[in-house]
Amino acid sequence: MRAQADPSIRRVVIGNFQFPLGVYPVEDMTPAAGYSMAFEQADGGAEGEWEEWPDRYAYDIVVSAERLPTLVRTLLSLFEGRVYPILDVLGQDSYREIDPFISYELVGADRVFDAIREYADYFYEDGMCGFGAMSEEPFLYLFVDEHKILTVRAEVSLKERVERVLHAFDLEQNEEVAGADAAAHEHRAVLKVKNDDTVLMSSEEVVERLKDNWRLLLNVDPDTNVDDEGKDLGATHWRAIVRCALADTAPRYAEVLFDANNLRHAEEVAFDALEDMATKEETHWEDAGVMTLDRVSAEQFKQVLASAGVTPESLEAPGKKKGKGSPTKRKSDAAEAGDALSPEPGRVYAVRWLE
Repeated sequence: MRAQADPSIRRVVIGNFQFPLGVYPVEDMTPAAGYSMAFEQADGGAEGEWEEWPDRYAYDIVVSAERLPTLVRTLLSLFEGRVYPILDVLGQDSYREIDPFISYELVGADRVFDAIREYADYFYEDGMCGFGAMSEEPFLYLFVDEHKILTVRAEVSLKERVERVLHAFDLEQNEEVAGADAAAHEHRAVLKVKNDDTVLMSSEEVVERLKDNWRLLLNVDPDTNVDDEGKDLGATHWRAIVRCALADTAPRYAEVLFDANNLRHAEEVAFDALEDMATKEETHWEDAGVMTLDRVSAEQFKQVLASAGVTPESLEAPGKKKGKGSPTKRKSDAAEAGDALSPEPGRVYAVRWLE
């Protein structure tokens, strides 16, 4: 299987500057290739997670799309030994724009390089992802964001080597570099997927493989539930997709719709619900892993429930039970449906296999 960009997508070109297929300006602008540079003093990372980042030089690099893969491969050669892979995905969570994944285990640099080469169209052309790697000795951070702007942070001893690479690509220092993010722009997914073609991979399949191969974990606090602005959301609706590895058969995927307080609680509720379903069906698996775990707004959750065959009439308001002689169906007006969809931590609305 391979990841291939859809050849029918038209590339936006201004002058001799080519934009990635998946991110492009929608207003007049003048792109400017080159790099900006800044010195950053040593600072500490998250408590207990990372060593202090040393004094370093930070480079923001803009280059035409056809030149980006070669530039990245050349800079990746500066890594020595093992690295911490990084992946950002513009996901489906209603309260978080980007799903930030990182490995807390060192991974062989060759494993990272091979994946970048194998899924090149996804990494370099898709406007819904960013990728990179980091090492601590020597300190080197390389990241290509969803706009395909390249950021390099390198300890002082690597400054000359980094700049030698940039100059080899005829890139000059320019504080006015401008890529797609310098103007109003659009993002889009670009991988070609046909229902009758089992050779091509979807972006979801690529991310699934990367999470396994790079040992990626979602880099958010599992014990809080906040939005991008840090607002505490309390309990929310969630949708989980869980992959179950079965003996002697292909993996099966299950969808779980439920309410939870935070990421840690969500994982517990999803697995408990799946185990209950498996027990009733006498289905056994060797391993199970969460593929996606997204918070869903109340309005979107109604649509998700409808897709799973759950109707407002079938729902009880949280905390209410039907007593003897109570109506078997609730009213379906908007107010009643809204009450029934108030998040109640631990409540499971639906769990089913996806075929």
